[in-house]
Amino acid sequence: MSPTLVDSFAEPAVVFSFPVIQLVVLGFLLAEFAVETLLDGVYLATLARGSQPLPAVLAQRLAPEAVAKSRAYAGARLRLGLAQRSVAWVAVLAVLFGGGLTTLEHQLTELGLSGTELSVGFLLALAAGFQFLGVPFALVSTFGIERRFGFNRQTWGGWLADQLKGWLVSLALGVPFLLGAVWFVSAAQEFWWLWLAAFILGVQWVLVWLFPTFIAPLFNRFTPLPAGELRERVEAQAKAGGFRPKGVFEMDASRRSGHSNAYFTGLGRSKRIVLFDTLLKDLTPTQIEAVMAHEIGHYKLGHIRRRLAWGAAFTFGLLFAASLAARQPALYQAFGLTAPTPHGLLALLVLAGGPLTFWLAPAMAGLSRRHEFQADAYARQAVGRSDTLAEALVKLSVENLSNPTPHPWYVAWHASHPPLAQRLAALEK
Repeated sequence: MSPTLVDSFAEPAVVFSFPVIQLVVLGFLLAEFAVETLLDGVYLATLARGSQPLPAVLAQRLAPEAVAKSRAYAGARLRLGLAQRSVAWVAVLAVLFGGGLTTLEHQLTELGLSGTELSVGFLLALAAGFQFLGVPFALVSTFGIERRFGFNRQTWGGWLADQLKGWLVSLALGVPFLLGAVWFVSAAQEFWWLWLAAFILGVQWVLVWLFPTFIAPLFNRFTPLPAGELRERVEAQAKAGGFRPKGVFEMDASRRSGHSNAYFTGLGRSKRIVLFDTLLKDLTPTQIEAVMAHEIGHYKLGHIRRRLAWGAAFTFGLLFAASLAARQPALYQAFGLTAPTPHGLLALLVLAGGPLTFWLAPAMAGLSRRHEFQADAYARQAVGRSDTLAEALVKLSVENLSNPTPHPWYVAWHASHPPLAQRLAALEK
């Protein structure tokens, strides 16, 4: 490989030995796993006791049977997530410290791959391996937990067809993306991180534009919402919020699941509002109007622009840090790689980037919860009353089996939405 990752850069101010680099990465991996496991364990212990009293704002709104079922569902999801994370953690350790990267690189080289072909094949094989590890857990989730709690409506054939389509879409989009990423790391010399960050953000924008009209229809059917009261209410809220969709659509979500939701997506002429058919069945037109007013509130209040800006800043910051790490001669040796390569650097960035940055999760979750409160307040003002949104939130919580009393530690670290009781209390003020 051309010496663009190390030799052409200025000498780093501090040079670390490979044992130090190994210890730092291992320490962050252990810390992430310990914190996540502790949060899950505390939450599961609370659910096992089953004696958490409901806040007063929920006591008259939720039946005891619904609360018990939602807590059982939360526990099942947590246990599955804990098992999946444990397997993934062991796999990451094996890849980083057990010679997995070296073995994969050697096998692909034996097949005659080199240069860009080797880099793209290496990254695809690594991604496919971790994707394969997730298949058993996806099966347990869909045909175990989701079916046991009355959500799953998918057949085995339908599930396999979805998986196949998902893999083909990932391959069709992933290969050009990896070709571009490898090229920037290889050819852009010292400022590769800057060009790669811009490339990643550009691809994200393209995918947002493509998703509503080209990708999502591969998996679901989207039917224009018929003219009538509901469509008029939704379009009026969109117009008031400055959101100009190219249509309001009903999605056949009930083919796969009983969960209810709504969202808006797209850019430019691809912008659209999507309502799950399960949502249309569960909520009244006025309640759906309140839910959409909440979603449009995110757009009107600039939350989406801010999240995009935060995401861009994070991407640039992470890749800049990776460019500094790439100057360390011992970085690749620490994980069994004999020389600096684009695929080695990108693989290390993906595998070690999460543990090194997961400490930012509470801050990002806290900002997201703040935005949810603000969007609730916007919706209350937009529809002229608070009880409509409150009723919708309670219905959605019951229908989706959302636990009304999540553990506060878990909420502080992970939850993008405030607990139901806090949202209702804020609406009633």
